[in-house]
Amino acid sequence: MALSHPEATNLTAGAGAGSNRRNARQEEEEEDESSDPVSITSITLRKVPHLREQEHLADLQPVGPNPLDRNPFFHPTDGFYISPYDVILRQAAPAQGKYLAYHRAGPRNQIFFDPCTTKAAIVTCGGLCPGMNTVIRELVVGLWDLYGVRQIYGIQAGYRGFYSHHPGPLHLNPNLVHNWHKRGGTALETSRGGFDLARIVDAIQHHGFDQVYIIGGDGTMRGAVKIFEETRRRKLRVGIAGIPKTVDNDVGIIDRSFGFQTAVEMAQQAIHAAHVEAESAVNGIGLVKLMGRSTGHIALHATLSSRDVDCCLIPETEFYLQGRGGLLEFLEQRLKDKGHAVVVVAEGAGQNLIPRSDAQKQQRDESGNLVFLDVGAWLKSELQQWWARDHPQELFTVKYIDPTYMIRAVPANATDNLYCTLLAHSAIHGVMAGYTGFVSGPINGNYAYIPLTDVAQAKNQVNTNDHKWAWVRSVTNQPDFLGL
Repeated sequence: MALSHPEATNLTAGAGAGSNRRNARQEEEEEDESSDPVSITSITLRKVPHLREQEHLADLQPVGPNPLDRNPFFHPTDGFYISPYDVILRQAAPAQGKYLAYHRAGPRNQIFFDPCTTKAAIVTCGGLCPGMNTVIRELVVGLWDLYGVRQIYGIQAGYRGFYSHHPGPLHLNPNLVHNWHKRGGTALETSRGGFDLARIVDAIQHHGFDQVYIIGGDGTMRGAVKIFEETRRRKLRVGIAGIPKTVDNDVGIIDRSFGFQTAVEMAQQAIHAAHVEAESAVNGIGLVKLMGRSTGHIALHATLSSRDVDCCLIPETEFYLQGRGGLLEFLEQRLKDKGHAVVVVAEGAGQNLIPRSDAQKQQRDESGNLVFLDVGAWLKSELQQWWARDHPQELFTVKYIDPTYMIRAVPANATDNLYCTLLAHSAIHGVMAGYTGFVSGPINGNYAYIPLTDVAQAKNQVNTNDHKWAWVRSVTNQPDFLGL
């Protein structure tokens, strides 16, 4: 979609404006249709920060045309380069005809960093996720082959790696990272916590990094916002780009996070094993705990993909065990009907039901998150106590499977590998064009540049009022737990 005034924050689009212009014949045809026409009242464009917006860089000029003009593998034609007028709409069906729009990602015809002197840093933070090594590899290969950057460094051990003296930044090149996409985890190593803003930006300044690519989840993105703001406060000419990583798929605005599809695929193996165990036992229950602290996307999609799941429990909806309409009543009936059952539970579900000591209520991990108790182990214990109390003379088996680290540690599948490549190259194109403080990601299938501040504040939770959750309940026939 094209807009005529890209710098405006509020744009009005009428029926005769831009790409929405209709000829008389089209209007006559629409009048014959029974459906009401869609009215667009306004478009709010979320501007991406640019280096030239900083007062001390107001006179900054492009260093020259995009090197892709001279790349033997590219033949730029009209429309190859993205213009400031190209935007991506966020909502497919917004309320009251109001849209949010973001600048489209991709190469620009002018660049603001000289590849011969550019010094780039890449860092991975937080937990593991399928595809991290692919993103690193594609950032290195993209910077090297597309733009001719030769000074590319990996920051080891997460944010703390910026200021720790050992082992220091690792010089990266295409030969070194050639097979990294075939490996799980991150070759740069990672860690939680260690965010010391002053020391991190001191290190960026000391090493002379003028591009920093930060791969991490929502907490990492909040740290990236602070790094971006601090580099601006110090008047540093540094491009900061975030690449959102979370296997839980809980980062907002973008369509999905990389590694998510691989995680759902791997979760199928755990669910299948649980189903086999349950089906092979008398009154057998297969219990699978999947990742998802605050969102149940993996559990939801794995349930829909498997069709062997009898009950899916996610953080977005509460459940209860005892009484009419409770989980135990449902499972007892399912065992009578089928002789077995499979339950999938996200790690963040039911945390309010698990008894905690005062010390456990205060326990936090290195990122400052509340340490969750093992809902799978607790639920297994509750099920065993229930059956022993109500059916003491009958056989009963609960097989508990926790595939968390198996899922996190695998390499990305083909779909996620391709996705990681597009994310990495989109980020490179944006930084080389002078943008900073942004995240690259797909919105409605089209790649866009989104301000870091927007992504850091947004969450992607399962909407239990939409058709997808209704589909889950229709597949499992589980209770709605409205009697809570």
